Amino acid sequence: MKVKGILSEEKVTLPQVREVLLGVESQRIAAEKEMSYEFRRSIEHANQLVKTSPEKSQALVAELLKLEKMKPEIAYRIANIMPRTRDELRAIYAKERFTLSLEELDAIVETVVSHF
Repeated sequence: MKVKGILSEEKVTLPQVREVLLGVESQRIAAEKEMSYEFRRSIEHANQLVKTSPEKSQALVAELLKLEKMKPEIAYRIANIMPRTRDELRAIYAKERFTLSLEELDAIVETVVSHF
């Protein structure tokens, strides 16, 4: 399949991707079409890494975006990874030009834990 152009682009969380993949999988099963190796691996990857529901992940992103020093890219990364410790969170912020205080790190971790 050749892609001729991008029609639209939006950020989505991993649980949302999993939901879309499962929908496509059920359509292919109903149509008795073969699933490619890459498609099957994508579903396996999503199944292994998803830790919450699509609704909860979107709510988490919305809540994270209300915090200071939060970029949309980082909010989606946090929603995908769901870090539970300060160290995991620091790894996400490693490339940023600023550092977070302990209070800011704790606030983010508490927000993430509340959405499990």
